[in-house]
Amino acid sequence: MALLSLKGVSKHYGDETAVDTLDLDVEDGECLVLLGPSGCGKSTLLRMIAGLETPDGGQILLDGRDITDLPPHKRPVNMMFQSYALFPHLTVKDNIAFGLRREGLPNVEIARRLDEAMAMLEIAAYADRRPHQLSGGQQQRVALARALVKRPRLLLLDEPLAALDKRLRQQTQAELRKLNRQTGITFVFVTHDNDEAMALADRVAVMDRGRLRQVDRPRQVYDRPIDRFVATLMADINLFDAVVAEEAGGLTLARSGVMMLQFPMNGAEPQPGGRQLLGLRPEQIKISREAGPSAPNTASGIVTDIDYIGDMTTLEIRLPDGQTVRASQLNSIQEPIVERDETVWLAWDANALVPLADR
Repeated sequence: MALLSLKGVSKHYGDETAVDTLDLDVEDGECLVLLGPSGCGKSTLLRMIAGLETPDGGQILLDGRDITDLPPHKRPVNMMFQSYALFPHLTVKDNIAFGLRREGLPNVEIARRLDEAMAMLEIAAYADRRPHQLSGGQQQRVALARALVKRPRLLLLDEPLAALDKRLRQQTQAELRKLNRQTGITFVFVTHDNDEAMALADRVAVMDRGRLRQVDRPRQVYDRPIDRFVATLMADINLFDAVVAEEAGGLTLARSGVMMLQFPMNGAEPQPGGRQLLGLRPEQIKISREAGPSAPNTASGIVTDIDYIGDMTTLEIRLPDGQTVRASQLNSIQEPIVERDETVWLAWDANALVPLADR
């Protein structure tokens, strides 16, 4: 059963539509990541769930209860912002306990929850420090403890890791996933970073101009994006605008420049002569210095650029018709190093080609 349900939720600012009649269910205990570029409406959606913005239309249900018009302090929801918003004059323990004291909980219960939250996030050693005496990562943990200590049914996180360096961001992502599983609290996490979405999410909801493009598990969104927007947002991808030739043996054959492409359509087959956009991730391409047999899903070209990124090398290859293809491979000391201006041969499986809606 869904813990959170959004039904036809919309928000407008004058003539601008921030969220456009959006439907979304979030399951109890899951981590759902809202992914999209700046201005797509994801933070506005989060603020409406928190009660900081009022929808112009639709309903927000939490555990089956309509909370659309409920003020923020009456919702069993906490929100963690990118800025952390810690009180500079309070110590770590007083920052964390602030909300509990506002609720009027007994001191014994406050102390118990405070100790539990600080132990969980390993910040007990900083209990008497003030925010300016903490690193960015330590402040982030304090803000998270303050959110968790109230034991919300739902925790909303608005790009809380954006200010951290790469190493600390990756470490904190792992901690958040662990906390999500340990506490059972449902997370809705906003980010524009596709790697962060892949690392954190049980499901990814891709947003664009106030609407959802695709909602699915991270692997499915990456491997089987539904359209051009989702495919390019998730990661680097080769796009081929192909003309369909025929269907044979369950596979569709199409031409893109000098290449013949063979792929499973997995849906309505385009008519011969019709156009089909196809996506191919660089890591799905096999690279060889030796010429292979001429067949569909093969090509040869000249290496025009090489990007070495530690464990991975990405080659840019120019085909005889001028098209460029990007191909990646894991680095190995046993493999010969391909040079610029060298001719290479490429091949990929039919299942690696993904038919995309061109929108």
